[in-house]
Amino acid sequence: MGWLAAGDTYEVALVDGRVVTRPASGSSPAGQEGKRERDLPAEIRDRPEVVELQRFAEWLDRHAAECAAQVGDWMVSSLPVPTALLARVWPDEAWQAVLRDIVIVGDGPDEVGFLRDADDSGALRVVNLAGETVRLAARTVTMPHPVLLPDLEELRAFAAESGVVQGVEQIHRATWRKPAGTHDGAHAVTEFAHAEYRSWFHLSSRATSFGYRISGSSVVDRIRDAGRIITATVGMSDPYTEDKAWTGSLTWSDEDGQRRLPLTEVGPVAWSEGMRMAAALHAGRTVPTDGAE
Repeated sequence: MGWLAAGDTYEVALVDGRVVTRPASGSSPAGQEGKRERDLPAEIRDRPEVVELQRFAEWLDRHAAECAAQVGDWMVSSLPVPTALLARVWPDEAWQAVLRDIVIVGDGPDEVGFLRDADDSGALRVVNLAGETVRLAARTVTMPHPVLLPDLEELRAFAAESGVVQGVEQIHRATWRKPAGTHDGAHAVTEFAHAEYRSWFHLSSRATSFGYRISGSSVVDRIRDAGRIITATVGMSDPYTEDKAWTGSLTWSDEDGQRRLPLTEVGPVAWSEGMRMAAALHAGRTVPTDGAE
């Protein structure tokens, strides 16, 4: 984006998401031509050119966040995404930033790689674990949740060696796998229960900062796993009867929350995402200082 005149003595532009200014050509002292300033001079802050650029910058931020959220939803849910759609949005820098190097899977188990390009024909180009760039012409692809990737450790190693940085957390997303021999009659996980917070508001604030929802006295996350919606729930203490707050057990239920699922019925994605939520809440607990009671 080029520079815009803002009055007679300044020009403004959008650089790295921020509005910056410089002296206009012919109005700056010798040696100061082209010098950029991030602090806008008071006399131009309300000029239409500046206000419109600031609004545009805010829109770009919202757009980038929306793109990241959509790709995150596709990944967590492992939903099939049309390759034609990826080709259509690829020229958009915000979309490309979150799609580039996401691991995608085509029609076959061997069609796995880091997405590098999408052309007008709808074909995708990916880099596989052999370091080769190959073309995928599948009608749809998935961006699997990492717990579903059989070569996850190899993908992580390849990414580290190649300097791959993903715009949406996928291969480095924390994952948990259900322990073998989970008891048939068990309905709850207590591993991360009893995390103490200074108040209910601190606990609820941490939960919402991760994108989880508060429902009554619970933190909830709705997860799509193998085509069905499952609700993961971490209990919370009552904000009206306790000065402090504690987390409770982790449970899973059906979409309507009417039937609590036995642990044996919880799928791999729902298990991993539920444990991820419970672990994140546990990590934010109040830790007593040395000598505290």
